[in-house]
Amino acid sequence: MIEKAQFTSKLYHPKYWLLWLGVAIMRTTQLIPISMQMKIGAGLGRLVMIVAGSRTHTAKRNIKLCFPDMPENEQQALLKSNFEETGKALFDTINAWWWSDEKVQAHMTMTGQEHVENSLQNGKGVILFAVHCLPLEMGARVFGQFQPGIGVYRPHNNPVMEYLQVKGRLRSNKGLVPKRDVRQMIRSLRAPDVIWYTADQDFGRSSAVFIPFFAVPDAATITGATSLAKLGKANVLPFVVERTSDDRSYKIEILPPLDNFPGDNELDDAIRGNKMIEQIINRRRSQYMWLHRRFKTRPDENSPSLYD
Repeated sequence: MIEKAQFTSKLYHPKYWLLWLGVAIMRTTQLIPISMQMKIGAGLGRLVMIVAGSRTHTAKRNIKLCFPDMPENEQQALLKSNFEETGKALFDTINAWWWSDEKVQAHMTMTGQEHVENSLQNGKGVILFAVHCLPLEMGARVFGQFQPGIGVYRPHNNPVMEYLQVKGRLRSNKGLVPKRDVRQMIRSLRAPDVIWYTADQDFGRSSAVFIPFFAVPDAATITGATSLAKLGKANVLPFVVERTSDDRSYKIEILPPLDNFPGDNELDDAIRGNKMIEQIINRRRSQYMWLHRRFKTRPDENSPSLYD
């Protein structure tokens, strides 16, 4: 488990100087009032929608696949709103990584902490069942004000970005575990401790089942939550984070533990998990990460891509 960001002299290499300049500029923007941050972010998102053709196509296709009965004008409105929210998410990350604890606490509300407390007091680890919503970075920072936990993450290929994300994510949490280190996740849950877990993206064919996700009948879905809950002797608590409608604060809701989870078989658990993911997304559809190619893996390897 990673408990501290490691800075080395290699990060001073000239090839990273431009990146460090960008980081310095981004860090100063955390001083801008959040209302202004979000206006700038929305504008950046609209610009990205115009210039990022492939990502725009992916998001548009995901929305159409998931909500085929939604009128086209509403799909287009959701697409535009999603890109605006994506631009705002840049500032969510900046705020999560560099705001002081006092400033975070002045811009947050949280409910459902008692479900975490009860689970830990009863000797059961907690799996926060989250989705890839755009303010997720801030969600982890906010939660850490109450109960420092452990994040499951993908190490960044760029060493500067790896240093920054580790340092930022450890501002109010105790550790990070690479997503393939299942043994450490299980040890943490048995401690007992709290980890974040997401199962809403397409991680490929390995260990996936093909089950419904919104209107797509055969979305590749991982079943790791069942194994983690079983081997880690943990409760699974749905975790909801959103930026409030006025763009001035962040809200977290932790729901009660899922009953009878894990169940008798992982397929039923995965179906149940996807339904919970849909419920969380439907709260604020525009704040979900629609830019991910959620349906890139097909049951038949020879089937045409849904994104062509």
